[in-house]
Amino acid sequence: MEPSARTPADRLIFLLSLTGFVAFWWALSLLRGEPRILPAPPEVAAVLWEEARSGRLWHHMTATLVRVALAFGLSMALGTVLGVALGRLPRLNRWLDPWVLIFLNLPALVVIVLCYLWIGLNEVAAIAAVTINKTAMVLVTMREGARTLSPELNDMARVFRLSRLTWARHVLLPQLAPFLVASARAGLAIIWKIVLVVEFLGRSSGIGFQIHLKFQLFEIAGVLAYALAFVAVMLVIDLALIQPAEQRAARWRRG
Repeated sequence: MEPSARTPADRLIFLLSLTGFVAFWWALSLLRGEPRILPAPPEVAAVLWEEARSGRLWHHMTATLVRVALAFGLSMALGTVLGVALGRLPRLNRWLDPWVLIFLNLPALVVIVLCYLWIGLNEVAAIAAVTINKTAMVLVTMREGARTLSPELNDMARVFRLSRLTWARHVLLPQLAPFLVASARAGLAIIWKIVLVVEFLGRSSGIGFQIHLKFQLFEIAGVLAYALAFVAVMLVIDLALIQPAEQRAARWRRG
């Protein structure tokens, strides 16, 4: 069995940990004694069920997931290409490293506001804002990955006169795979939060829009219901897609 594979014991511990979190939340709500301030899990579950039954939850969940998927795909593609280029071309990296630092440290809120001001309150601005915020982070990770490529494997590829496509498939991608997975995991954790801010500030659909609406009405149970629903989706994506990809990416290093 692979060292990083999840065993039944790991799954049990994961479920028990989630149960402990719910129990802690429930106990805290009872100690607080004010349902309006901190609703108990059953109250939030009731709101979640009503939103799902009415179809509102699925409508807004879909809108957010589409934005997350588009921004994630664009930022991963741009960040990977630019990161590998800067990692393999030191002279280009010296010229562009200040640009990377600027975009890496530019506050997400500033980028979102500027995109809305320059492009308008539309989907293009929303996706652009999220993509810009995440691309620099992917770039930095992939640049480090490109710098760690094995010279011996490259020499072997030259000796066997591998084509560029074969070299990319069998030499480059296996070495970059752990960095790609790390970027993907960090990307999902950050992108959906930025998407919620984008929706909070300037969209008429999505989880962030609903949280904004519930915030204005001071419906804390509604805020928690929508937030936890999307966290649950992200957990499923991580368990079903990211973690298996992480295991496959590290397999070649273990032989």
